[in-house]
Amino acid sequence: MEFEQIKEKDTAHIAHTYNRFAVALESGEGATLVDTAGKRYVDFTSGIGVNIFGVNDRAWKDAVVAQLGKVQHTCNLYYTEPQTRLAELLCEKSGAERVFFGNSGAEANECAIKAARKYSFDKYGADRYEIVVLEDGFHGRTLATLAATGQPEFHKYFGPFPEGFVCAKPTFEDVTAKIGKKTCAIMMELIQGESGVHVLDENFVRRITEYCNMRDILVIIDEVQSGNGRTGRMYSYQGYGITPDIATTAKGLGGGLPIGACMLFQKTKDVFSFGDHGSTFGGNPVVCAGAANIVGRLTDELFLEVQAKGEYLKTFLSKMNGVEEVTGKGLMIGLKLHPGVSVRAVAERCLQKGLMVLTAHDRIRLLPPLNITKAEMDEGLNILSEVLAE
Repeated sequence: MEFEQIKEKDTAHIAHTYNRFAVALESGEGATLVDTAGKRYVDFTSGIGVNIFGVNDRAWKDAVVAQLGKVQHTCNLYYTEPQTRLAELLCEKSGAERVFFGNSGAEANECAIKAARKYSFDKYGADRYEIVVLEDGFHGRTLATLAATGQPEFHKYFGPFPEGFVCAKPTFEDVTAKIGKKTCAIMMELIQGESGVHVLDENFVRRITEYCNMRDILVIIDEVQSGNGRTGRMYSYQGYGITPDIATTAKGLGGGLPIGACMLFQKTKDVFSFGDHGSTFGGNPVVCAGAANIVGRLTDELFLEVQAKGEYLKTFLSKMNGVEEVTGKGLMIGLKLHPGVSVRAVAERCLQKGLMVLTAHDRIRLLPPLNITKAEMDEGLNILSEVLAE
């Protein structure tokens, strides 16, 4: 189907929730995509951090197809081998004790919220339910996870929101000032992706974690975007020297199929009983088979490669005309441009020249596949440099 036909049918039949770029993607390999007209693009987005081994990944496809030939779905009243295998892998690599599977990052965060409140209810009663969240954080688009998102622009139109969330600045003083008798948990992204790739201060994270641990206030770390090798570690909290009580992840975990995971650590591993939570599609065997293939390939050797690639990109990005600041870790990178430069216009011009990038508020955001080649990085850097020079 030609692009204009696709666009016309999309406009007619799909809810207008996405400000799409004028490209319809059709195929690709690794970090190179091809549109319906045959034009090539270097992919610095990986589907917002989802396709961590790029598109058309053979090992992942083989795992998915093999499970499709067995059983594509069964409800969670029965055991399946792919689900248990994935849970075991995640526990080994994260330090968690148990996992609950959903279908998205928002669902994983909803599960974390329920787990924290259930833990506190069981130990302290019904009045200890508040969760402190951070300014510029983003935790999803359901009503509860929007309420937990510290960005007021996402709150327009959809109130009233579920109560029980208190927003604080990412400083030790402000967070501790917001913690009270009703507080059961703090929830934070260590690298705030949707607001522009802001990296939380390591000293703040360690201090507030210790403060919460001493008061039996749970620490929830949102690794939906930053997890699964994206920052050069399995999960970004491992680079901060802390252990959370609950961690969530999604995006890159499934390699392209929808999955979310809420990981429960020692303190919270027994918080749920039969009937406390559930999901029809959570832990689907086909999705879990693909995800187990992904997680099994996230090795220390790969993490070192991701760290090196991130430093390589940052070295060149920091020298580009118009770039004021480069933030992030590994292959999760944000670019602050000179005032007055439209990041949307930059992204559109990059696309015209054959490079796909993301935006996040006033910044360009880069989330390339973890296995992107040097040739693909260089091609993308050259295009971005040309656009910024314009």
